[in-house]
Amino acid sequence: MSQSNVVYAAGLGVTRDSLFASASEISADLSARAADLDREGRPPIGEIVKLKKAGLLNALHAREIGGAGLDWADGLKLVRILARGESSIGQLLGYHYVNSQSIYWSFADQARAQVLGVETVAQNLYWGAAVNPRDPGLTLTRRGSGYVLNGRKSFSTAARVSDYINANATLDGKIANFAVPTDRPGYVANDDWDNIGQRLSDSGSVEFHDFPVYDEDFVGPPADENDLAPVLATFNTPLIQLVFVNFYLGAAEGALAAAVDYVRTTTRPWITSGVEKASDDPYILERVGEFTASLKASAALADSAALAVQTALAKGRDVTARERGEAAAEAYAAKVHATHVALDITARVFEITGARSTAEKYRFDRFWRNVRTHTLHDPVFYKAREVGEFVLNGTIPVVSLYS
Repeated sequence: MSQSNVVYAAGLGVTRDSLFASASEISADLSARAADLDREGRPPIGEIVKLKKAGLLNALHAREIGGAGLDWADGLKLVRILARGESSIGQLLGYHYVNSQSIYWSFADQARAQVLGVETVAQNLYWGAAVNPRDPGLTLTRRGSGYVLNGRKSFSTAARVSDYINANATLDGKIANFAVPTDRPGYVANDDWDNIGQRLSDSGSVEFHDFPVYDEDFVGPPADENDLAPVLATFNTPLIQLVFVNFYLGAAEGALAAAVDYVRTTTRPWITSGVEKASDDPYILERVGEFTASLKASAALADSAALAVQTALAKGRDVTARERGEAAAEAYAAKVHATHVALDITARVFEITGARSTAEKYRFDRFWRNVRTHTLHDPVFYKAREVGEFVLNGTIPVVSLYS
């Protein structure tokens, strides 16, 4: 099991207000240390432990099993808050929410899903995944009364801090989906994440060497690649896209907050500005107002999309493909807008901070590097096309792990 697997009493004294307060406190601490954390780029083991201690990992689980019972709208706001301090940690929290909650709508055996949920809350387990569809890589082979998993995934976010993972592999020409703990023998997380951004996301490769898998681990029976999954089981994608939306926006909000603080304390007024403080410069004021308005608009769109997806998800097994598609289109519109806003603001905050702010010690470029790195996850113009197809032709997005 991962080094972050620290067990705490679940649900004791945890409320919505306390979770939001804890998220804000952790975010502020991350912000104060963010330049050093980005420079070091180490696995975020200590940061995950802090999320566990605060009860943030169990925020969306039901109160009946020790969780806080928050809804997705609140969970995504927590992601955004954490991302203001360090977007990788916001990403990790959001990924955990989707990976750990998906057991409730994906597992064919609901009794098994409930057992996993109780175990997750009681042991404060962090959930990752190894399911990248563009990197198949994994094969299950029958052995004895079970199976062994072999292969490599090039990217697996939270590779070294995950206690449990969702994974998929080929089995007898079909696709098998399953959930397994990472403390079984044969799981190897490699230290090879060396990208320019999201340096704390622990997104290196993983290998499986005769890793044991059992029938009880399967989400459902293996299926042909082109088989249609139950509609409810496809909500992972719009929800993970909303996780992206919110940590992009959190990164941009963090960039603007850092820039505003720098202007107040360090930036010098331009020689022809006619003002004594940079904070009175009319052009700086205009930029801050412009950036703030863009962020508020994008956050409002993100929150509206979260409610749309949450409402559709709440229909449970009665939700229709059309309802899922309409909610997904809302999420993808938010994704398009947040991508453009976050990339724009994280690059342009230097217009208000000035030349000295480009010193390496500040690492203000980390905000743009983080957003730029992850927004390449799946091309945003394909999301824009899906939204356009929906608006012009009434066509809902084709279901996949990307849409």
